[in-house]
Order: sequence, then structure tokens, then C-alpha cells
Amino acid sequence: MTRNEKIAAAQSRSTPPEILVQLVSDKDEGVRRSVALNVSTPPEVLAQLSRDKDEGVRWSVARNRSTPPEILAQLARDKNKHVRWYVAENTSTPPEAFAQLVRDEDKGVRLNVALNASTPPQVLAQLVRDEDKGVRWRVAGNPSTPPQVLAQLARDEDKGVRWNVAQNTSTPPEILLILMVDNDENISVIAEKNLLNRVHSVPRTS
Repeated sequence: MTRNEKIAAAQSRSTPPEILVQLVSDKDEGVRRSVALNVSTPPEVLAQLSRDKDEGVRWSVARNRSTPPEILAQLARDKNKHVRWYVAENTSTPPEAFAQLVRDEDKGVRLNVALNASTPPQVLAQLVRDEDKGVRWRVAGNPSTPPQVLAQLARDEDKGVRWNVAQNTSTPPEILLILMVDNDENISVIAEKNLLNRVHSVPRTS
């Protein structure tokens, strides 16, 4: 097969597993990356690719929603930050991996943890005091963030964080009422709009 044919086969969900097994040993990293991204790639092949010397292959495994949780947990400790970024972004990532990633020294990793709708509430709670306001901003906008965490973020010194709490559809009404009297007019307006949208969406009873 030519390189293009190999990549096409590696990307196809209908490619037989035995062909994907053959392609995993291809010397071309582009072929191996394509196999690593394929949601039909067998778990044992993804496990092999998670140890590939090419970082691009490993981050492709980290991006794959079909990658088994135990492999994602392993990749959460990868030396390459880009690999860890994609693990933090993957909605299939298990809780124990998030527990590792929330302490990552790289801001980009923590940003993806904060954005991921699959991040456990207790992990999001750990980010409420993150030194980077961008991380707190994303926690404030995450619909999975628990009410008690949103209550803390509603008092954040950064107005961008408070604005995101005000527009979050998961923010409880009592917190929106507090934000409606925020010193920043933009925050008070969006909080009021959020609250009114909920009132109008409640079906009327006859």
C-alpha cells in the first residue's frame, strides 16, 4: 500500500482489526497517529500506541474517546504536556486521572480540566482557588460545577469569573440574585437575563 492508502485504512472505522494491528508497527508516524485516532482501534492496540516514542502518536491516543480509562490514567502522567492536555480534554477520562491532572504544573492542562463536562465536581472544587484567573473563569462557566463552588466564584475578585457564573445555566437563582446587584453593570444584566429566561421557561399550569 502507498502511504496515502495506509493512512486512509488507518482512519477508516470499517478497517478490519487485523489490518489495524499490522499498521501499528508502520515506521511512518503519520500512519500510527491515524490508527491511534481511530475509534475502532482495538484496546490492546491503543495500549501499545500509548507507549509509542512519537509524542504525536501518544496524544492521538489521548484524544481518542475509545481509549480505555486505564490507558488515559497512564497518559495523565506523560512527560509531554500536549499529551496531558488531550487527556484532560477527553470526556472518557476517569476520575483518578482528573485527580492527577488538577495538580498539573501546566496551566493549559488545568484549563482543559476546568472545561471538561466530565470532570468530577470534587475536582472542579479544587480549582476554585487556582492562581490563574483563566482556569477559574472556565470552572465558573462549566455546567457541571456544583452550586457551592459557583457560590464561591460569585465572590471572585475577577469580574470575568463572576460574569461566567452569571451566565452559567446551572447557577442557582439565589446566586443570580446576588449577582444582579454586582458593581459591574454587565454582570448584573446577564444575571438578570439568566434568571428571567428560567422564569419564562417554566410551563404555566392551568
